[in-house]
Amino acid sequence: SQLPDPAIEDQGKDYIRPILNKYAAVCVRCPGYGTRTNTVILIDSEGRVTFTERNMINADVSQWKTSTYEFKLHT
Repeated sequence: SQLPDPAIEDQGKDYIRPILNKYAAVCVRCPGYGTRTNTVILIDSEGRVTFTERNMINADVSQWKTSTYEFKLHT
């Protein structure tokens, strides 16, 4: 038969879609739960890596610390 099966794909979509939309965001904020770290990893064609991470300080959404590390992958 056909994969992915459209009949199976649509099962539960009305239930799961709102949950995914709420919690699969770049930055989540809701009572008792939320994003406290964001990470981005960039790797170019020559193996140079830029790793940037942003962390919330003391659970205060207005205070963040950003750290960036750059290095080259070994071949």
